[in-house]
Parts: sequence; structure tokens; C-alpha cells
Amino acid sequence: MLRNGVFMFMCLTLVAGLFARSGAAQDRPIAFVGVNVLPMDAERVLEGYTVVVEGERIAAVGPQATTAVPEGALRIDGAGRYLMPGLAEMHGHIPPPTADPAYVENVLFLYVANGITTVRGMLGHEGQLDLRARANRGDVLAPTLYLAGPGFSGQAVDSPEHAAAMVRRQKAEGWDLLKIFPGLSREEYDAVARTAHTVGIRFAGHVPADVGVLHALEMKQETIDHIDGYIEHLGGQAGPVDEAALADLVYRTREAGTWIVPTMVLWETLQGTADLEALRAFEELRYMPPDLVASWTRSFEQRVGSDRFDPVAARHVIDNRMRLLRALHEGGVRILLGTDAPQQFSVPGFSLHREVVRMAEAGMSPYEILVTGTRNVGEYFRDRDAFGLVVPGMRADLVLLEANPLEDVRHLRRRAGVMVRGRWLPESAIQERLAQIAASYAGDG
Repeated sequence: MLRNGVFMFMCLTLVAGLFARSGAAQDRPIAFVGVNVLPMDAERVLEGYTVVVEGERIAAVGPQATTAVPEGALRIDGAGRYLMPGLAEMHGHIPPPTADPAYVENVLFLYVANGITTVRGMLGHEGQLDLRARANRGDVLAPTLYLAGPGFSGQAVDSPEHAAAMVRRQKAEGWDLLKIFPGLSREEYDAVARTAHTVGIRFAGHVPADVGVLHALEMKQETIDHIDGYIEHLGGQAGPVDEAALADLVYRTREAGTWIVPTMVLWETLQGTADLEALRAFEELRYMPPDLVASWTRSFEQRVGSDRFDPVAARHVIDNRMRLLRALHEGGVRILLGTDAPQQFSVPGFSLHREVVRMAEAGMSPYEILVTGTRNVGEYFRDRDAFGLVVPGMRADLVLLEANPLEDVRHLRRRAGVMVRGRWLPESAIQERLAQIAASYAGDG
């Protein structure tokens, strides 16, 4: 990775410059003509429409016959194609400022290449707010970023007073939310929650063991990621969960207004129920540094080779997580799409395509799955911006597909291009840059 870092940085900078010249939001209007639109305000397709983008916003959406295309606009043929809002990764990891700059830009591009135009970063690092500013200005090709500050963990916090001071500091510094990690005492957690409510900053993430999921719901934790704490509360490591207890927990979650970010596929890896050879065969691993992939392999082997590894209990956890997701969804709990990438065998962007398949296997329809990564995310961030629907005034984050994802969620892989904040990236250019990323890592294996 290091010996090819300079070469990769030069290549990515060159391609990013080509993207900027050919598709920058400020160049000229862009019109998707004769396209089938999935507005995501309902389960419907608007056939033969024209969508006009000016700057970073959607300017017009209407039937092709009655919607004017501005003079000089870049016209994109939408015949037989499907246009939907850009997707979101609601539990992403953005590399720290100390990482290789080429790797940082790599990760950001991998999200965009897969139609992810918004990322909620859940692993904050000091100095990362500058990257957020550059990304959101368009100085670097990236999704729109919303970042949690450095985490609140048992190692980072040593008292309730310290926890409250950290909340106030991160609010003053301008972080978008607070990230809860394991290890907090109940008193420290309560100090975080109460201070966050007082100063007006959201908090989200794990449920510390000393806190428990019921108390986290009572304290109005905004999102519970990984469905953390649910299996433990229900005793789901030992066998099937009690249906009455599950129904009660679903009800409490809905009434609390808490969102769930499931990260289903990653948890199979972390629990050790995934097949290592299948993981190592993922084609998208070529877009990650080989030394990082090797560390993922070692971690998996150490996990399943440990004397503490219980394959039966791990299988119970995964089976019950699938039941949990279905029950939460059917019970009206709001769900946000997230995969926890980059993480062990969870490659940015590509991990989303694996996650949506698992959500379908849990009983969610293609439309219901797409909502979790589009409209729901726009609702979650409604106080920050307008996006997540294909309607005038929304941020111009769009994905053009060759097939209808409402028929099969796997059609999300069949891209014709991605638009991020009004910048158009045709699939040919995306593939060119992906090939350069893969080539830059090929000599490091």
C-alpha cells in the first residue's frame, strides 16, 4: 500500500479532475430525458419523465412531453432506465486524517461508485471536520458527510462530569452527532444523554452493557446501531426468543422513536457464522489494501479458533437477529440502511449490495428496503438538508439504473451512472477509476 501510495494518489487526482471538468455541478444544467422515475414518496414509477438538475438541486420533474430542457443542458438518455435518489450509508467509517491521503479518497470514492451519496460517519477522529468541509464543498469527490465525533467509551470517559464536558466540547466543535461505544457506566451514559438533550446534539451507536436497551430507549438514544443490546435483553444466545418479550421490545422501540441501523451482514462475520473462504472470494476486496484484507482474515481465524467461540450460540444470535429485524420492521420501527464499512470484509459501497439482500431475506420488500436508504435518511437529516426523494428542490443525489430495483433489489448493482450533489459520473468513468484503484493495490499482495 505505502510503496504505491504516491502513484495511486496521482492517478486518482487526475481522474477526479476529469470528473470535475466533465460533470461538475456548476458547469451547466443536466437533464435525464425519457427516464422512469422512482420518486420514493410512494411505491410507484413515473414513466417517461424528464428530470432537470441545475447546480446542486433538482429543478424540475415532469412528463417528457411537457417538461422543457434548458438550452445548453447536458442531455442523458433515460429511455428504458430508472432514476432513483442516491443511497445512504448510515454506519460508515471515514479514515482518520493520519491515513494515507490516497486511501482516504479511495474510501470516499468507493461509496460514490456504488450509488451512496450520503454517509453518516460513526468513527470520529480529531481533525476530521476539515475533510467533511472539503467533501461537502466538492473539493474531493465524496458523498455528503455527517460525522460523529471521537467516541464515548469506557476508555475515553472516566466520570459523568468528564462525559458531560466531552458532549459540550463536541457540540462546540461542530460535530454532527455523538457516538456511543461499549464500556460506559450507567451514570456516565446518563450524563452524555442529558447533556446532549440540553445542548441539542444527537447521540447514537452501541448500547453499553451496564445501560441495557430498555434504559437506552428511555433516554431517547436516537439510533441503536447493530441492533445492539436486543439479543442480550431477549436471551437470544441460548435459543429462540420469547415472542411476547420480542413484541414488547418492538413496541418500546417504536414508542421511543428510536431508529435501528441493522448491519446484518457484518454481524455474521463478527459472530463467526460466515464462511471464510466465501468472504475471501469477494471480488471487491481488490479495492482494499492487501495488508488490511490480511488483517481481516487473521481476525476471523482468531475469533473462530478461540476456546471461547461457541458456534451454536453464534448461530442462535444470527438467526434471532433475522427474526428481530423482521419483527422491528413489521412493528413500525423506523430503519436506516447501514453496513459498518470499511470493516472486516465490509468494503465501502459494495457492502450495501450484500446488506439489501439480507434485508430481503428478513421479509422486507424491495421498496421497503430502498426507503431505508433514501426517504428515511432524508427524514432523519431533515433539519440539515433536503434529499432522499426525486422532487424539485431536493439535493441532486441520484442513481441511474438499467433495471427496476422495485422488481429486484439486486438491480441496484446495474448502474448507468451516479450523480452526487449535481455532479454526473457515468458508469464508464466509474469503472475506469475502480480499475485504477485495483491496479494500484495489485503489486502489494
